[in-house]
Amino acid sequence: MSDAALPANAIEIRGLKKTYAASKKAAPKTALNGVDLVIPRGSMFGLLGPNGAGKSTLINILAGVVNKSEGQVSIWGRDIDQHPRDARAALGVVPQEIVADVFFTPREALEVQAGFYGVPANERRSDELLAALGLSDKANAYVRALSGGMKRRLMVAKALVHAPPVLILDEPTAGVDVELRRQLWTYVRKINAEGVTILLTTHYLEEAQELCDTIAIVNRGEVVACEPTGQLLRRLDTRNVVVTPEPALNEPPVVAGFEVTPRANGAFAISYKKGQSSVEQVLAAVRAAGVTIGDITTEDPDLEDVFLALTYGDATRPSPTAA
Repeated sequence: MSDAALPANAIEIRGLKKTYAASKKAAPKTALNGVDLVIPRGSMFGLLGPNGAGKSTLINILAGVVNKSEGQVSIWGRDIDQHPRDARAALGVVPQEIVADVFFTPREALEVQAGFYGVPANERRSDELLAALGLSDKANAYVRALSGGMKRRLMVAKALVHAPPVLILDEPTAGVDVELRRQLWTYVRKINAEGVTILLTTHYLEEAQELCDTIAIVNRGEVVACEPTGQLLRRLDTRNVVVTPEPALNEPPVVAGFEVTPRANGAFAISYKKGQSSVEQVLAAVRAAGVTIGDITTEDPDLEDVFLALTYGDATRPSPTAA
C-alpha cells in the first residue's frame, strides 16, 4: 500500500468520555472527560499522567476491553464502533501486567497468538520475532522458566505477531533491568523507523523525554498538554543557576529577590524566570550577598519539571489537540 493510501493519523480521539456507574460502595466516577487526541502515523507518542489520571481507561477503550460512554475513536482510519474487528486488528497491545501461559514455550505462545489473528502458517514470524527480542535461546523453554524481563519481551513479540501498524506499550519496562531495557528500546526504535506507530505510557519520565517525539499529559480525565517534546519542555521559562562558592559555605546565602536551594558539597541553586531576569542579574545578586563565585552551571527544565507543573501546579494549559 502506498503512503498516499495510508491514514494521516494512526489514532484519532474526539470527545471521549467514560463514566463508571455508581455501585453500593462508590458514587459514579468520570474517568475520561471529553478527551481529544490525535496521534500521527509513524510517531513515537508518549501518554503520561499520574496514577488515576485516566491513561489505563483510554488504553482499554482502544483495546476493546472497556466500552466508552461518549465520543468517537478511530484506529488506522477504522471507527471502533462501525468497524471494531478491523480497528482491533490494526492494534498490538503490550499490557502493564505480565500475562503469559506458563505451560507454553515462547515459540508455541507466538504460534497460538498468530492463530488467534488468523495469520496463515506460511506468513508467521515467530522465530524472527524471538530473535529480534533476544529470546531465540529460550524458544523451546517453558515460559515459567523465563525471567520477568524476558516475559515482558515475549509480550512485545506476541503483540506483533499480526504485524499491526500501531503498537501500544503500557509501562513496558517496569521491573526490567537496565540491559534488557536498552535492548527493548533498540528494537522499538527500529520498528518505529520502519513505520510502526508507537503509543507509550511510562512512569520513567526521562525515558519518555528521550524516546518520544510528541507527548500528551493526562490529568483527572482531561488532556492538559499535547505538544512536540521540545516545545513542551520550553513551556516552563524557569531556569536554575547552580553556584559553587569559594570557599564553600556551611549554609546557602540569602540572595535578595531569588529563591535559593542548597546542593551537595556546599553549592546552591538559584531559580529565575528567563523572561524576568538574566544569568548576569542572578550572579550580580549573588556577589551582592557577599559570595565569591568559584564555578557556575545552568540547568534547563526537564520533563519531570513540566509534568509536575501541569499535574500538580498552575502552569498555563494549552490547546488539548495535537497539531
